[in-house]
Amino acid sequence: MTQDILNKWKLYILTNDNGMKVSFLNFGGIITDISVPNRHNQLENVVLGYKNYLDYEKNSNFFGAIIGRVAGRIQDSSFTIEDQTYTLVANEGDHHLHGGDGGFHQVVWQTTPFHTDDKVGVKLTHMSLDGEGGYPGTIEVSVTYTLTNNNELILDYSGTSDKTTALTMTNHSYFNLNGNLAATIHNHHVTIESNEFVELDTDLIPTGKKIHVVNTPFDFRTERKLVDGINSLSAQNRVANHGYDHYFILKQTNQPNICVKEETSGRVMTIKTTQPGVVMYTSNTLEDDLELAEGKSKPYLGVCFETQASPASLHHEGLPPVILRANGLYEKQTVFSFSIEG
Repeated sequence: MTQDILNKWKLYILTNDNGMKVSFLNFGGIITDISVPNRHNQLENVVLGYKNYLDYEKNSNFFGAIIGRVAGRIQDSSFTIEDQTYTLVANEGDHHLHGGDGGFHQVVWQTTPFHTDDKVGVKLTHMSLDGEGGYPGTIEVSVTYTLTNNNELILDYSGTSDKTTALTMTNHSYFNLNGNLAATIHNHHVTIESNEFVELDTDLIPTGKKIHVVNTPFDFRTERKLVDGINSLSAQNRVANHGYDHYFILKQTNQPNICVKEETSGRVMTIKTTQPGVVMYTSNTLEDDLELAEGKSKPYLGVCFETQASPASLHHEGLPPVILRANGLYEKQTVFSFSIEG
């Protein structure tokens, strides 16, 4: 189903046989609503979105959007490939964040809907010209949203470039499994299959140093609550404004890489990805009093799982690379699966 929004965008609504619903705009590929049942079979929204669609025109928090060309922060808004240095638009102090002001979250994507007996979806495509935002290469990218009858939301990313460039895309949805923003994410239980995370400096720029999670609030190898890091006196939790905004290097596994549980609702979300890592961001700096669909915003109202490679690899060795070679193929997948426990 589609709806016209503000006479310039389209809102797509995907629904499966279980009643699960995913809504998104062709503007920025922005996911505005994911409605899934709780243990009482009540459908509620589990992502943050604006009450007024006009607020997505700025969307400084990147709610629900496709992020690119490069997800994350690029130090000093520059990088060097094949002895050529490229200067990007600085949109966070001296640094370049989430593709810059004209990134993928700010473009209207071309759309092609599809459906079969057991799934429904839309393929979004976009061409970014050589030099846009300072990046080399004309690239053609696509992101396909697929909703299955197993309550899976599958995100398939692909891209090609006529020049060697930097590319790592992600989705920036803020999840809150309480449903309809009934509470903060302090008591969300999270498991992440990761032995190491990357240290941040005071500008939230990765230093390149990998830290083992053992005996830290970053050890999610067994289930722990997010409040552990929010209340932690650890230097790395404090530098991230009392929470998490860090890149975790994922173990390569055929099992889900991430699991999130919320006891009151009974909702469980698992994430399986072919990406090498994930930034977990606990909305530590989310402003107060934005008009969201279900109420006012505040810090710790959602948690992002930005599956991606590491932009810090442009400046440091030993991190998952973001380089896409000329005429090479970028292909990644992330699957969000929803279920009930208890």
